[in-house]
Amino acid sequence: MPQAESVTARLSDEAHVGGVRLQVANLDRSLTFYRDLLGFAELSRSGSSVELGVEGERPLVTLVERRSARPVQPHSRLGLFHFAILLPSRPALGSMLLHLNSRGVPLGMSDHLVSEALYLSDPDGLGIEIYRDRPRSEWAREGSELAMATDPLDVQGVIAEPGVGPWNGMPEGTTIGHMHLHVGELTGAEAFYAGVIGFDVTARRYPGALFMSAGGYHHHLGTNTWARGASAPEQDEAQLLYWELIVRDADELAAIAARLAAVSRAVSRAVSRAVTPDGATALIARDPFGTAVRLVAGR
Repeated sequence: MPQAESVTARLSDEAHVGGVRLQVANLDRSLTFYRDLLGFAELSRSGSSVELGVEGERPLVTLVERRSARPVQPHSRLGLFHFAILLPSRPALGSMLLHLNSRGVPLGMSDHLVSEALYLSDPDGLGIEIYRDRPRSEWAREGSELAMATDPLDVQGVIAEPGVGPWNGMPEGTTIGHMHLHVGELTGAEAFYAGVIGFDVTARRYPGALFMSAGGYHHHLGTNTWARGASAPEQDEAQLLYWELIVRDADELAAIAARLAAVSRAVSRAVSRAVTPDGATALIARDPFGTAVRLVAGR
């Protein structure tokens, strides 16, 4: 793998996370969670898979059933730490918080300075963050890095925000804002995701973690070494099958493909091509720790 210092290309500012594809043990049980509890709309169904999102918008979460897949335990496997659902406003976060609390869902809560977040797990143990961003004008810097922290959430402020009301499902404008992955070591993660894919590093100060983004965002991707000694998931376990990165256009996708082809044989062998339902080309690559990212030209 190339070293991070050898970066010669960067992702365009338009690059962003698309969706996630998850392997779950029981589709009906997962739909009760993602559709009926969290409020995603069911967009399409095909056999043992269901696409979920906001009505009229692109899919954000695809569930693929593998009957009796084993649940994942926290910090036990490389790959998904959590995927992060970005709500469009603080009132939406307040409505979600009140809704989940009323249903007795165990939650973690944090203020990250750039955002405010809730944390929970799905029925298979897959990690989820639900958050809202503060305006970029409020983001502070510490030297060349964004200032981020894990402080207590101002719960009363969130639920008292004007506009908080009953939860009526994922609002228009909801996206998957970022991914956070367990990796084997940070040097290899940086070499792959910054040096080859083209993310910028935004923060290094968290112990055991590294954050990266495109276009000045606080992070589209977090990586951490908090699952020490772990390996990639087995095929019969609940897991992230891939996460999706949307890049600007076919030219940018081709440039990433060329960078992937130029690195070690072990990485280039882990690259494949697929065709999306709308006919676009998708590039699927695995990072050095076995996690798949699906790269798609802008849509």
